[in-house]
Amino acid sequence: MWNQFQTDEYQGMLAETISYEGQNGDSIHAYYSRPLGEGPFPGVVLIPHMPGWDEFYREATRRFTQHGYAAICPDLYCRLGHGTPEEMSAKARNEGGLPDEQVVGDCENAIKYLKSQPYSNNKVGVIGTCSGGRHTFLVACQSSNIDAAVNCWGGRIVATKEELTPRQPVAPIDYTEKLDCPLLGIFGNDDHSPTPEQVDRLEEELKKYGKDYTFHRYDGAGHGFWYYQGEMYRPKQAMDSWNKVFEFFEKHLH
Repeated sequence: MWNQFQTDEYQGMLAETISYEGQNGDSIHAYYSRPLGEGPFPGVVLIPHMPGWDEFYREATRRFTQHGYAAICPDLYCRLGHGTPEEMSAKARNEGGLPDEQVVGDCENAIKYLKSQPYSNNKVGVIGTCSGGRHTFLVACQSSNIDAAVNCWGGRIVATKEELTPRQPVAPIDYTEKLDCPLLGIFGNDDHSPTPEQVDRLEEELKKYGKDYTFHRYDGAGHGFWYYQGEMYRPKQAMDSWNKVFEFFEKHLH
C-alpha cells in the first residue's frame, strides 16, 4: 500500500537492462529490478502497452520493486530492431502488431526467469495495461505458471471475426475456460476500448466458467488513467486502483 513503510527501514534495489531467452530461444532485452537482500521475494512480469517499452513501464517496474517484488518488463518489440519507444511502437503497428504466440512465449520465459532466481519465493504475477492487458489475459489463460494476473483496461479481449488477423487469430475471451489463476480487472467507465459493454461481456464469461475474479470500474476515468504524462490521468482513480493491485498481489503472491 502507498506510504505504508517505516521511515527507519532499509530500502535498496538493483535496476538494469538484461537479456534473457524469449520464445524459440531468441535473446531479447528486458528491464529488470529487484530488492537488495536475500529475500525470498515474489515476482511480477509487466507486459508493456502499445506506446512500447517506455519510461512509464520502467518506473512501474521499479515501483513494484520498492514494494518488495522482483520485477521484469520484457522488450516485446526487440526483434524489430531498436530506436525510441515511439519509433518502435510505430514499427510494431506497421507490422500488424505482435504475434500472440510470440508474446505468450516471451512472457512464459520471463516467468521462468523470475522463478529461477535464488531469492524467488516461486510465486509470480503478471500485469499489463492497454494492449498489455489483453496480453496479460492471454498469458493467464495459456500458462500454468502464473499465481495472479491483473488486466488493466485491456482492449480487444472481446473481438469480432473481422478484427482477427493471422498474428492474432483468436479472441482472448475464447480462452476464458482455461484461466487458471485469480484475475483482477481495472477499468474506466468512460473507456472506448474496452467499452463498459465489453467488460460486461468478459465478466459474463468469467462467471459462466466459475473463475476467481474481481473487477473495479471507475467513474470519471477513461483509457489509460494511470498515465500521468497525459490528459487522461486521473490521480484519485489511479491511486485507488494501484492500491487495489498491491492488495491483490499481497494476497496471492506472498
